[in-house]
Amino acid sequence: MLEAFIVYLQAERRYSPLTVRNYRHDIGEFIDFLGLAPDEFRPCAVTPDDIREWVVSLTDEHKLSSVSVNCKIAALRSFFRWLRANGVVTKNPLLKIPSLKTPKRLPVWIPEKKMEEITVHLLDRCTSDDPTERRDALIVLLFYSCGIRLAELVSLTPGDIAPDFRSLKVHGKGDKERIVPLPAATAELLRSHISELHDLSRAEVYRAVRSVLHQMGVQGKRSPHVLRHTFATHLLDSGADMREIQELLGHTSLAATQVYTHNSIARLKKVYKESHPRGRNADGD
Repeated sequence: MLEAFIVYLQAERRYSPLTVRNYRHDIGEFIDFLGLAPDEFRPCAVTPDDIREWVVSLTDEHKLSSVSVNCKIAALRSFFRWLRANGVVTKNPLLKIPSLKTPKRLPVWIPEKKMEEITVHLLDRCTSDDPTERRDALIVLLFYSCGIRLAELVSLTPGDIAPDFRSLKVHGKGDKERIVPLPAATAELLRSHISELHDLSRAEVYRAVRSVLHQMGVQGKRSPHVLRHTFATHLLDSGADMREIQELLGHTSLAATQVYTHNSIARLKKVYKESHPRGRNADGD
C-alpha cells in the first residue's frame, strides 16, 4: 500500500523527488513506531491514540520542532486520506489530530542597499576567469532576479529559456508552469554561461549560495530561500501589486504571499521608531 501511495504521489500529484522521499520516510517511521514490519501494517487498526503517542514521542523523546512534527503529521494524513479514497479504510484516524502550534516567524531577507552591493560585486565576478566563481555568481543572481525556488533552478533546462533570453519557463510545485522575466544583465550572463549550470545538484547550489553570501558579509541565514524572500520583499517595497508577486513566486494561495506585507510593516515601524520624534519619545529618548 505504501508503494502504491508513493507511485500516486509521483505519477498523479507530480510531487518532487525530495517530497516523495520525505513522505516515504515519515510514513515508514510511523510504522516502525508501531513496532511492525511493513507487511504486518494494517491501516484499519490504527487509532487516534496511536498517532497521539507517536506525536508525543517525536516531541518529547526525539526533541523535534513543532514544524518538523507537523510535516510528519501531514504526510501521514495524506496517506490515510488516500487509503480512505481507495476503500482500504473507512475512517481517517487523523481527522481529530490537530497540527502543533508553531511560532510565527517573518521571512528573512537581505536589505536593499546590501543586495545592491552584492549584485554589483556578482556582476563583476561573472567576468572572472574562474568558472566556479562565474557559476556561483550567476546562481545567486538568478535566485534574486527571478525569485525561483531551489528545486526550480536545479530543474532548469536550456529549453526553458526563451529564445531571446528575456524570460524563463519555471516548473513549480505540482508540475505547474509559470513564466518569469529575466533582467537584461542576468539574461546576457545566462546566454554566455548557461552550460555552467548544467547537471548541478541541490547540495552544490545550496553550498554556492551560502558561500557567496558568507563572503559578502550577510549575517544570519544564508540560503536560496532567503534570496527568494528578498526578491519578494523588494518588489513589495517598490510598489508591486500583491497578485503580481503571487504569480511571480508561483504561490497557489494569496495568503502565502501576504506574509511579505509583515516584513514591510515591520521595517516601517523600525524606521518610524528610529527617525520620528514621537517614535523616539515613546522609548523615553
